[in-house]
Amino acid sequence: MKHNLRTKLSVSYILVAIISIVLLSVFSNYFLDKYFQEYVKQNQEQKSEEIVQSLVQLYQINGVWEDGFLEGVGVSALQKDLIIKIKDQDGRILWDANVHNQGKCLLIIEEMAQNMKRYHPSLDGSYEEKTYLVLHDDVVIGQVEIGYYAPYHLNESDVEFLFTLNKVHIGVGVFSLFFALLVGGLMARRLSTPISRVTDAAQMISQGYYDDRIEEESNTIEIQQLTQSINNLALSLQSQELLRKRLTADVAHELRTPLATLQSHMEAMIEGIWEADKTRLESCHEEIMRIGRMIGGLEKLARYESENLILDKTNFDISELINRILPNFENSFKAKDIKVEFSGGQVMVFADKDKISQVIVNLLANAFKYTPQGGRIEIHVNNIEDEIAISLRDNGIGITKDDLPYIFERFYRADESRNSLTGGLGLGLTITKAIVDAHKGKITVKSECDIGTEFVVLLPKQ
Repeated sequence: MKHNLRTKLSVSYILVAIISIVLLSVFSNYFLDKYFQEYVKQNQEQKSEEIVQSLVQLYQINGVWEDGFLEGVGVSALQKDLIIKIKDQDGRILWDANVHNQGKCLLIIEEMAQNMKRYHPSLDGSYEEKTYLVLHDDVVIGQVEIGYYAPYHLNESDVEFLFTLNKVHIGVGVFSLFFALLVGGLMARRLSTPISRVTDAAQMISQGYYDDRIEEESNTIEIQQLTQSINNLALSLQSQELLRKRLTADVAHELRTPLATLQSHMEAMIEGIWEADKTRLESCHEEIMRIGRMIGGLEKLARYESENLILDKTNFDISELINRILPNFENSFKAKDIKVEFSGGQVMVFADKDKISQVIVNLLANAFKYTPQGGRIEIHVNNIEDEIAISLRDNGIGITKDDLPYIFERFYRADESRNSLTGGLGLGLTITKAIVDAHKGKITVKSECDIGTEFVVLLPKQ
C-alpha cells in the first residue's frame, strides 16, 4: 500500500514521539527506582541511628532508664513505621512496641507489605529486625531492636509520590503525542506542499507544457535545489523545443530551395520548354551536390557525436599543425585584407590530428566569414598545467547575448541574413564542439557585438 509524503512524515513524527516517551519513561523509572531505593534505605538507617542517639541522650540526662522517656521514644518510632524493642545491658526488656500496642504494630507491618506489593509485586520482602548497641563512654548500656520491612519499605507518602510521578509521565506522554501530531502535520505540510508543486510542474513538463515555473521559495536547501532544477529543466526543454522547431524549419528551408529549383528545371525540360543542354544539366547537378553536402554534413556530425567514435591519437605539435593550416586560408585573407597573428611555441598534445585539424579549420572559417574587410584575427597556443589552450580571437561583428548560448546547436543562425551572405549549413561549430567533447576537452566562447568574438579550446595533453 502506498501513502503520500504528508502521511508518512506525520506517522514518523508520532512514532519518534512515542519511542522517545517510552524510552524516557523506562530509563527514568529505572534510574529513579534505583536511586529512590538507595534513598529509602539511607533514610531508614538514618532513622534508626536517630533512635539510638535519642536513647543515649536520655541515659546521659538521667543516668538510668526511665520508663516514661523510653515510651516516648518508642511511640515516636511507631509514628515513623518502626517497631522497636529496648533492652538494658543485661538483656532485660525495658520497652516493647508489641506489648505497648500490638494492633498498631501488626497494622504497620501489613501496610508495609501492601505498599511493597503495589509498587514492587515481584520483590520478595519480609519483616526483619536489626539490633543496635547503645553506648555511653564506649560502654554498652543497652541495645535496641528495630523492626522494618526488608530490604526496604515505602510508606504512604513514598508510594503516593511514585504513583504521582508515573501519572506525570503519562500526562507528558499524551501531551507530547498530540503535540507531535500537530507539529508533524504542520511540518509535513510545509515539506510536502512544495514537493507536490514540483510534482505538478514535472507532470506538466512531461505533457509538453514548458511555460510553468515554480515561484514558491523554500527555506529547505534540498527542496529549493529541487525547485530550481525543475525550473532549469523546464527552461532547457523549452529552449530545446524551440531549437527543434527551428531545426525543422531550417532543414526544410535548406532543402526546399534546391529541390524547388530541380523540380522547376526538370519540369521545364520534360515539357519541352527548356532544352536539356549542358548548362541546365550542370545547374541541376549543382543543386544535387548542394543537397549532398548537407546530407554529408549531417552524417559527419552524427559520426562525431557517436559514443563509438574512434580517435586515432598521436603525439604532435599543435603549433606546427596550425602553421600548416594557415597557408590554406592565405588567399582568402588577402582578398579581405585580414591580418592574421599567430603566437605559440612548441606545444605537444596527444590527440587525433585529423580531427583537431578540422576544429582549427572550422574556427578559422567561422572567423573569416564574420570578420569585416581589413579586420584582424589572433591565434594563441598556451600550456595550462595538464591542458593546452587554443585561443582564436577576431574583431568581427560579434554575437548577441541572446544568441550566444545556442551557437553550437546544429543549423542555428544568429542572424538570418548571415546565411544568405556567407553560405554554409550551420554545422561547423556543432561539429567542432562534438570533436572537442570526444577528446574530453572543452570549448568556450566570449563575444560582444561590433567588437569581436573569442573561442577558446581546452584539450588534455594526454
